Amino acid sequence: MRLLLAEDEKSLSRALTRILESSHYSVDAAYNGEEALDFLDVSSYDAVILDLMMPKVDGLTVLRTLRERNDLTPVLILTARSEVDDKVLGLDSGANDYLTKPFEPKELLARIRAITRVQTKNPSSVLQLGNVTLDRTNYELACGENSIRLANKEFQLMELLMSNPGQVLSTEQIFERIWGLDSDAETSIIWVYISYLRRKFKTLGANVLIKATRNVGYSLVVEEED
Repeated sequence: MRLLLAEDEKSLSRALTRILESSHYSVDAAYNGEEALDFLDVSSYDAVILDLMMPKVDGLTVLRTLRERNDLTPVLILTARSEVDDKVLGLDSGANDYLTKPFEPKELLARIRAITRVQTKNPSSVLQLGNVTLDRTNYELACGENSIRLANKEFQLMELLMSNPGQVLSTEQIFERIWGLDSDAETSIIWVYISYLRRKFKTLGANVLIKATRNVGYSLVVEEED
């Protein structure tokens, strides 16, 4: 299941990302409202965790923009504010739930489970290209009756590629989206995970391939028939 976490306090964002990923969520992190809107422009999510007070564009504006687009993605607001009026304003703007900082990780996870419960059978949770499907609820890559459960980073990479079929994504784009700019990893790690996915394609009998464009990046395409 894929989440967007919009939180401007980077240390808190990293801590929450670790908690969520350890519970088998795939997480994209935005550090201001403008970045959150950019993520929402190009990707779909099972839920959005949205800090109310953020630079550039505040959380309420992000939330209202989302609802004005008729996007019903569940939204959980995080804020240091505890006043009733702020909670009411957030809920009236379209939030599904509200959590006041500080909070316990188990309460955050419980609230995420609650707001996403009705989403788990949504057809949009399954991506398809060629004869391959990716189930975003359980990280399962399948081809016909054969399936393999992907590890977290494998899933994030596959989801990114399947969400942008045929589009060449630069190494920098992939690294920033999956590992983040603060990561100590090298960009060469991308090639390692590309290799993992290619082996899984072969095992499953998939008719898609990850095409490398020299000095640019990678794209996911359907193999041409002979």
